[in-house]
Amino acid sequence: MQQTNLTNESEEYDACREELRLAEIEEMRHRERVAQLRRALPQGAALEDYAFYEGPADLATGDEPLRSVKLSELFSRPDRALVIYHLMYGKAQSSPCPMCTMWIDGYNGVARHLAQNIDFAVAAAADPVALRQHARARGWNNLRLLSCGESTFKYDFASEDVEGNQDSTLSVFTRDAKGTVRHFYTCHPHMADDINQRGIDLLTPVYNMLDLTPGGRGDWLASLAY
Repeated sequence: MQQTNLTNESEEYDACREELRLAEIEEMRHRERVAQLRRALPQGAALEDYAFYEGPADLATGDEPLRSVKLSELFSRPDRALVIYHLMYGKAQSSPCPMCTMWIDGYNGVARHLAQNIDFAVAAAADPVALRQHARARGWNNLRLLSCGESTFKYDFASEDVEGNQDSTLSVFTRDAKGTVRHFYTCHPHMADDINQRGIDLLTPVYNMLDLTPGGRGDWLASLAY
């Protein structure tokens, strides 16, 4: 199948593009096999009902009342999955992670689409005031933002170590009709010694868009300001 309507490409280009097309098809099919394996995971561990803190959308000074919300209360229905992105912010991470921020910029843009199928939230070790200030600066107006407080939530899912160092992580949870919350799936950027920062690449369009270009992503890193 032709990829463009151009008629002046060289035979070498057309041959290489066809080889690439077949490789792209195989990659897509492999992703489907991986997704099938993920969906077929056995029942995960039952979890404690972690408590988080959140405040009103205009939380600014720290004087506004906070409310405690439990992990089980983040589900709008028992038959929906809950996805939580672990933002690297708080404790040893004194400023928001630029890469996490780039990820979440995208999630804010698609949050209304996600809400048709799943429940989604962002959890950070930062206190609610600092978290809200960062969210307001980024224009995150479609996301549920949670402060982990003294909870071991981030530590238990390996997005935080004993020294308070943070890591980007994404976790998926389920809740059954009896109210039991279970872990379904967690992924990290570090997958192996030779895969240090690629484990969650599919969750952002930025790197995938750059990979379509001649220069690829190179050593580019996101920033909080350009």
